[in-house]
Amino acid sequence: MNVLTQYIVKEILKGACIALILLLTLFNLFTLTDELKDLGKGDYNLTAIFAYVALTSPRVCYELVPFAALMGSLFVLGAMGNNRELIAMRAAGVSVLGIIQSVLVAGSVLAIFSLCVGELVAPSAETQAQTLRAMAQHKPLVMHAKYGLWLREGNQFINVRQLKENGELADISIYDTTFSDATPHLQSATHAQRAVYFKESGLWRLDDLVKSMISTSRMQATAQDEQSWKTSIAPDLMQIAVVNPDNLSLLDLSSYIDFLKSNQQKSQSFQLAFWGRVFNPLVTFVMLLVATPFVISVKRGINVGGRMMIGVVIGMGFNIIDHIAGHIGFIYDLNPLLITLLPSALVSAVSVYALKRTL
Repeated sequence: MNVLTQYIVKEILKGACIALILLLTLFNLFTLTDELKDLGKGDYNLTAIFAYVALTSPRVCYELVPFAALMGSLFVLGAMGNNRELIAMRAAGVSVLGIIQSVLVAGSVLAIFSLCVGELVAPSAETQAQTLRAMAQHKPLVMHAKYGLWLREGNQFINVRQLKENGELADISIYDTTFSDATPHLQSATHAQRAVYFKESGLWRLDDLVKSMISTSRMQATAQDEQSWKTSIAPDLMQIAVVNPDNLSLLDLSSYIDFLKSNQQKSQSFQLAFWGRVFNPLVTFVMLLVATPFVISVKRGINVGGRMMIGVVIGMGFNIIDHIAGHIGFIYDLNPLLITLLPSALVSAVSVYALKRTL
């Protein structure tokens, strides 16, 4: 790596870091303002609010890296263009492709940083944040639907109303079905006040349960103090189901997608989130590619405010296209891989075309 490449990489990383800090501060202020509306609900005090904002920061940071790269590169390369540094570099024998290569080296560093935060820090911190908020406000953590969280395992349908901080379940209903002529029939219904998981045996213990056996002729209910429950649904899998799929790691998403597929359930939203995380580093490179032709081809008189406006418009436009594509793919059950890759591919094609015009 020569001196000019090191200089470009260092300046872009510096600009991206400044942009990331500013964006993260801005988003955290918005989050803080929203959370202050719930101040006083249960034990949700200022300490809990600041802890919640701090724990959600890694997830926000991970989402902002591509746009921080865009705005930082626009600012830094724009300043180099205004100061005629880019002209001097080209006069010294550095081609446009050489400048682009230096920009992409900086993008590699940002992509690695984003990957580490998104996979190692953000998922666990986000889970802690949602748990802290729910427990402080004395709300059940499981609220994917009006009547709690529903899971299916084989012929069993499981409804969980509450997930406690220590991993215990509360207010659980288990419905066993049989199939006759492809028609499901309810065989038994079990309701337990609490379920405790024992990692050593891999079994749950249901406490204070009532089991109702159902047939065409009668219904018989029996009460028990406790009963073992064998299922593949472990506490970590339950935590995955509670948290927004966009905030899970690749490993968690992969395991939950396999679980849903094995039980013939739809996994479209989780597959979209999985491929979104896979291609997130690509988005960082796409944003940097977008910035380069704007800096090289736009006149030197553009001020900082103008370049920041360009960055905001590009970032918001890409985000809107990405969300629209995701919703269309979800509604029409399109291939998640294709839907996730399409926005980045379109923007990359436009960027490459713009770069060719500058060469």
